[in-house]
Amino acid sequence: MPDFAIKTSNLTVEIGNNIILDNINVEINKGDFVAIVGPNGSGKTTFLKALLNIIKPTAGEIKIFGKNLDEIEAGDIGYVPQIKTIDRSFPANAIELVLSGVRNRWLGVKSREDKKLALQMLTLVGAADYAKKQISELSGGQLQRVYLARCFASNPKLLVLDEPATGVDLVCEATINEIIEEYNKERGVTVLMVTHDWTAAYHHTNKVMLLNKQLIYFGNTGEAFTELNLMKTFSHLGHKHKVTFGLKSYE
Repeated sequence: MPDFAIKTSNLTVEIGNNIILDNINVEINKGDFVAIVGPNGSGKTTFLKALLNIIKPTAGEIKIFGKNLDEIEAGDIGYVPQIKTIDRSFPANAIELVLSGVRNRWLGVKSREDKKLALQMLTLVGAADYAKKQISELSGGQLQRVYLARCFASNPKLLVLDEPATGVDLVCEATINEIIEEYNKERGVTVLMVTHDWTAAYHHTNKVMLLNKQLIYFGNTGEAFTELNLMKTFSHLGHKHKVTFGLKSYE
């Protein structure tokens, strides 16, 4: 029997009179690295928020590691939100932000062991050089690395990432994706990553979820990006697109 990290059954989310997710049935194995791909408004972030128990489903069921959401330990799930949603005005430096993930709270007195762990995590993501910089002083790519370090510090079983490389330069984006892939492989941590970058999904993940309110495709990455799958995922009423992997032309 497969060892599921995440299982959704008939998951439906409605906001007002709008159906955001429609009858999503998916089974994600422990250790999978899953890219969630779809157009704007397709329900990608809503799916993550439902898993995180931030948004309540209208119907259906979610199980994470065989448990209901209210039974999950706080440190079992690490979450990196979209960079644009992060409040940079909070008066803390990078190492303090990472330390908040060690005990899942802002620490008053920091032990030597906690500081050592935080520095190890910052080193792991290539961010040790700006450990003492204020959050407000960090670039988008630097802040994403620090948030990754914060998640790693809690030793999660599931890592949930909402467009972790959006808004950073190409070199930084490639590095962040490589860090996440290496962490997935070395630790066996299950990873869900929302991304608009098909190339990143193709090269770094082993499973792809194509989503446009309904589940279009879930399975091996190598078989995900067919023209038919992409047409179903990215088509719009009143528009007809010809789509090929990595390239879109219009006719």
